[in-house]
Amino acid sequence: MIPYLSEFIGTAMLVLLGDGVCCGQNLEGTNWKGAGSVHTIIGWGLAVGLPAMAFGAQSGAHFNPAVTLGMACIGNFEWSMVPGYIVCQMLGGFVGAIILWLYYKPQFDATTDPGTIKGCFCTAPHIKNTFFNFLSEFIATFFLLFFILTIPASVGAAGASAFVVDLIIMCVGYSLGATTGFSMNAARDFSPRLAHAILPIPNKGDSDFSYAWNAAITPILGGICGAFVGQMVVGWL
Repeated sequence: MIPYLSEFIGTAMLVLLGDGVCCGQNLEGTNWKGAGSVHTIIGWGLAVGLPAMAFGAQSGAHFNPAVTLGMACIGNFEWSMVPGYIVCQMLGGFVGAIILWLYYKPQFDATTDPGTIKGCFCTAPHIKNTFFNFLSEFIATFFLLFFILTIPASVGAAGASAFVVDLIIMCVGYSLGATTGFSMNAARDFSPRLAHAILPIPNKGDSDFSYAWNAAITPILGGICGAFVGQMVVGWL
């Protein structure tokens, strides 16, 4: 049970700390309001990287169905563990979002813009275009899996792989996150989006499940392709 529990707790921490960055800079009544994109990307890098360092030895620190399925497709993870991992990740994302709401409840209550509130839970494209939104999430998650596989293999230091996740998230966020908010993770987007839909938040507006498929399914496709290409490059070493 330790790997599954680690995925649950780690994903909850990722969502709480990552979406906490969004809350801190966007909700009314916070000290970091208006901090900007640099604050967001660095904060999200740390929010993913630190739980990965804490739980890497216990579960591999996937915290993301795209990572779990990508690794399984190339034979680096047991298929028998895939369903349990994904369930724990999705539950962890949901619980992390609930804790986030409780932590920032006075700020959520003071915020009246629905888009700002929803943006603290899930991603959204700045320009809604099915093809280009798909392309954004696909390519971003492709790079996530590609670098997760190739960098530790190249530098020969497995202990550095969790820290490298910080750098990967920050690089992808700065370069490719401006179009859709770089979900790259169903547990980071769909589960908090579901929490947004059911929580009693004033002025929250619509949860936009019409877009949820792109933030949840497309990263899996990009991740699987990135894993295959990454495995090929590792084979060159």
